[in-house]
Parts: sequence; structure tokens; C-alpha cells
Amino acid sequence: MRILYGVVGEGMGHATRSKVVIRHLLARGHTVLIASAGRAADFLSHAGFNVVKAQELGIDYTDGAVNSAGTLALNLGRLPGILATGGAAWVKFDTFAPQFVISDFDSLASMYGRTHGIPVISIDNMQAIDRCAHAPEITASPDFEITRAIVAARLPGCAHYVITSFFYPPIAKPNTTLVPPILRDAVLQARVTNDGPVLVYQTSMGDARLLETLSQFPSRQFVVYGTTGRALANVMMKAFDEQGFVDDLARSSAVIANGGMSLLGEALSLGKPVYSVPVRGQFEQEMNARYVEALGLGMMSREFNADTLRRFLGGLGGFGRIVRSDNGRLFQTVDSLLAG
Repeated sequence: MRILYGVVGEGMGHATRSKVVIRHLLARGHTVLIASAGRAADFLSHAGFNVVKAQELGIDYTDGAVNSAGTLALNLGRLPGILATGGAAWVKFDTFAPQFVISDFDSLASMYGRTHGIPVISIDNMQAIDRCAHAPEITASPDFEITRAIVAARLPGCAHYVITSFFYPPIAKPNTTLVPPILRDAVLQARVTNDGPVLVYQTSMGDARLLETLSQFPSRQFVVYGTTGRALANVMMKAFDEQGFVDDLARSSAVIANGGMSLLGEALSLGKPVYSVPVRGQFEQEMNARYVEALGLGMMSREFNADTLRRFLGGLGGFGRIVRSDNGRLFQTVDSLLAG
């Protein structure tokens, strides 16, 4: 079967988990053409997949938060490129003639499917905002309703919505299935211990504030990915390397991260307590972080600070764990949808 697979270019989590699904589809004998943008397109190209690269809307971050004015200016500047590359990609889709479309929050491929009467399957975590029922304390934010409207408008009318998640609220809309987080092979094969440094992956906060706070805990060792700065006696700085990162994650005693689903899902699946600091202005990350705390799997705070970190590190033994699972349920669901 010929499958057009759209992967949103904003954030690398979409690309890393889509890589797992795409490899499964290829192993099942399907032919896959990928539509993506930015770093995600480069990552999937380097993995050896057939990728059509097109420009897309982006998000501007300033001081660890979404900058609305900056985002508007960024996308106005990108608009000519979006129209030009989108049109060229559309021609390549016509040549490929897909029989199914799968989208990880990508709008270009899903729009092609809708306009050509081709069934579209959504595989992402974002749809949990719109298609599940959440407790009031989870959705208590002025950003909830507008985020839900944006998520619903991004991929309307899909044949089915497969939602990857470490939390399982009631499903509120039909044609929806919840599955465990998608895990890379390296994570599934990792040897888990809890005797390593605390792993830190925080690209949204300033280096000075992050390192200054970590330096206040000289009895703890930290390994920091995703940012730059001078190493300290108790802080090791590392450039991102996929296998090295997974190794450090598997042996870490705890994880400090933003609120992206991919890393949270991997960390929690490996039994790691998480201190989550969601990017301000991104409700999806805030929702994920609230579930981490509500389920007793870790803590959250709106700002990275020493007081919360001290309480988190002092309570590591008291946090719960989720059951580690493989990707079998996801693969079975996707295979069934394609066969049907």
C-alpha cells in the first residue's frame, strides 16, 4: 500500500516517534513517502527515508515562552516559501498517488488526503486535548479552549485518531484510540539502572539561570543536554547524541525536562521521576506536566526554581511508576486500520 506520511517539523519529538512507525510500515511491505519540514525533515532524510521537504508555520520562543508577536512576524516572512514549497510538494504527492495518509500533526499531507478523498489516520499526542475528557484541574487555563480549537482545526475529519499518551482520560469523541507512548528501539533495549546523574533536557530556559540553580546542589550530579554553558563541578554538559542520550536517560536517577510528550513518555516508561517545567504559552506541555504531578509520577512548576527542585530531589523515592510497554498495541491498531 502507498502511504503518504506527514510529520510536523516543529519539535523533534514528532520525528523520532514517526521514525518508529515508518520503519514498522516499511517492514510490513508498504511504500512510504514522507512530507515534513525543518529539522524533522533533515532527521528523517538522514535516516534513509524518502522525504519531500516543504516549509511550514513555526513558533517563536523568547525567554522560555511562546512569543505571539514574534510568531506572527516569523510566519508572515515564511508565507511565500510555504506557498511555493507546498505547491511543489503537492505535485510530488500526485505522482506518488497515495492510498492512505498518516499524519503526526502535519497539515499539508492531511489536507491533501481530505481534498482527494483519501482516508487520513492521525497519530499524535496533541489530539488528547480535543478528543478526551479531562478533570477541571487539568484544563484550568485561559489557553485551554483556544488550544483545543486549534488542535481540532488542524486535523479535522480523520478516519481515525490514534493518541499516544502516558495518561488515559475518558475518550469523548468517536473514532479515537489511546495507546502507550511510542518508544524508540534504543529505549526498548536500554538497560535501566537508577545510579546515574540527574538528566536535564531544557532548551527553553536561559543557560545562566539553569546552571546557577544546579550549582546550588553540590551533592547531586547532573548531565545537561540541549543547551550550552561552562561545565561545573557537579554539572556535565553534553552535545546531543541519540545513543548517548538514551544511555544517560536509562541510568539516570531522575529527569528534568519541559513538557513535550516524547521525552516525558520515554522517561516515565523507564521508571524515572520527572520534574517538568512546561514552555509558557504551550498548553499541551502544561497539560502533560499537570498529569505527571496528578498521577504522582513527579512534580511540575511554571518556572524552574531551586525550592521546587529541592523538594523533588528530596522525594524521589516516593514517586510512582507506570508500566513499561512496547509498541505492540500501536502497531496492531495501525495495521488493523490500514487493513480495514
